[in-house]
Amino acid sequence: MNQWFIGSIPMVWFRREQQPIESPKEKRIQTEGLWVKCDDCKQILWKKDLENSLLCCPKCNHHFKMGSRARLEMLFDDGQYTEHDAGLASTDPLQFKDTKRYSDRLRQAEKNTGLKDALITGEGQLEGMPAIICAMEFQFIGGSMGAVVGEKVTRAIDRCIEKKLPLVVVSCSGGARMMEGAISLMQMSKISAALARLDEVRKPYISVLTDPTTGGVTASFAMLGDLNIAEPGALIGFAGPRVIEQTIRQKLPPGFQRAEFLLAHGMLDAIVPRKELKAFLARTARLLRAWDG
Repeated sequence: MNQWFIGSIPMVWFRREQQPIESPKEKRIQTEGLWVKCDDCKQILWKKDLENSLLCCPKCNHHFKMGSRARLEMLFDDGQYTEHDAGLASTDPLQFKDTKRYSDRLRQAEKNTGLKDALITGEGQLEGMPAIICAMEFQFIGGSMGAVVGEKVTRAIDRCIEKKLPLVVVSCSGGARMMEGAISLMQMSKISAALARLDEVRKPYISVLTDPTTGGVTASFAMLGDLNIAEPGALIGFAGPRVIEQTIRQKLPPGFQRAEFLLAHGMLDAIVPRKELKAFLARTARLLRAWDG
């Protein structure tokens, strides 16, 4: 409190109020979750701009992971398709438990993704051409391949044989699901045998490898396409780089296991940016179908 004096008597200049004067509440804008940092160029991106560019960085064209539903909506005309085998779910055949029960992991993955397992099968029009497309969901236990994924891909192949349709499988996976042991490994041969039947009726199968495609998925159906294509920068391989370096006791070359490295060494047929993928798939499927008669 400030004061001044007349003689020896203090005179109050003003008094401080007991309660401070409240300023009007500031209007705050919720910004959490509206911005995304690019893993490659480290630029901060407006999430809406990123979504409008099909989850490709507008600055450096880095391809972010895309969910399975978004993938199918991007590829099918008007985003419309009929989903098959949506109710298939794992029964936890081995009653597996590590740090937590496998059944608990399945329930949590279903809650997080709204899916029963790590793959969606859709049937619809690809630039006016009937087709079946399978898309893997990395958010469901790393897109791992268990009995359900194997069964859904096999059923998709059987439908293609029955209806004489081209098949596209978009892979995004950490490999075979260890919680199902040998049962998951059996899916490699199961799907490969089904693809052999598809080849016998001369219907095209195009494999799209995205980041990451590894393990048993790479060792089976992901590399068995009539045409194997990848998105830019995708990590593609069987064992991880660290495991390989420890095994061969050599430093791996720069870019090892990336799509560009595999294309240069004859392991891929093409690298196709996401924005061009739908047109590329439609054009290629028509050419393969015409060639097969």
